[in-house]
Amino acid sequence: MNTSHKLNKQQYAYKIIRSRILDGRYPPGHKLVIDQLARELHTSAIPVREAIRQLESDSLISFKPYSGAIVTPFDEEAYLETLSVLAVLEGFATAESSIHFPHEKLKSLRAYTQLMEDALQSLDFSLFSNYNKEFHKLTYKYCRNQFLMEQIQDTWERLSTVRKSESTMNPSRMKQSIAEHYLLIEMLEKREEAQKIESFARNHKMNTLKAFLEEQASQKKEMT
Repeated sequence: MNTSHKLNKQQYAYKIIRSRILDGRYPPGHKLVIDQLARELHTSAIPVREAIRQLESDSLISFKPYSGAIVTPFDEEAYLETLSVLAVLEGFATAESSIHFPHEKLKSLRAYTQLMEDALQSLDFSLFSNYNKEFHKLTYKYCRNQFLMEQIQDTWERLSTVRKSESTMNPSRMKQSIAEHYLLIEMLEKREEAQKIESFARNHKMNTLKAFLEEQASQKKEMT
């Protein structure tokens, strides 16, 4: 019974800390103080320490000399590689899904896009990202290739561990992304050829990567 109780506390600590990392409350490089977390979560240091070890195995937390546990710093190369793969996978899945996509779900796609607009207007980048992800999950929900869907889920998990800090998100690209969402909705509504939808969905994701690279290049130029 004690073991089960201890495990439940560890799982609870793991869930809370992980959610705070993924939603940006604990940004890359953020130092995690075990005693402080234990007080916040109303538990002892042991479940928190074990949760942090589990998050380390997930690559969400790293141990830095003289600092202890920190949220894993942003890995630019891994981010670019993972986003490129996700662009290909989601593009194909969206095209496959478009064949079976029910028209009554177009309303939900428009609602997610409107929520993204609202989040951008209030500069809530974390919320914007969440709605963006839900939008895309719906666009390829009706893909019948289960192996492909599993690969997308695995790639999203990897992206979470190398994620881009919310503070580096580009409002200009976010605005363009919203416009592209409305175009994709229109393509799904008209049941455009699957090949065209695949190309558009893939390029939509790659445009985010291009915007990131352009912003990085601009920042480096300003520093020289």
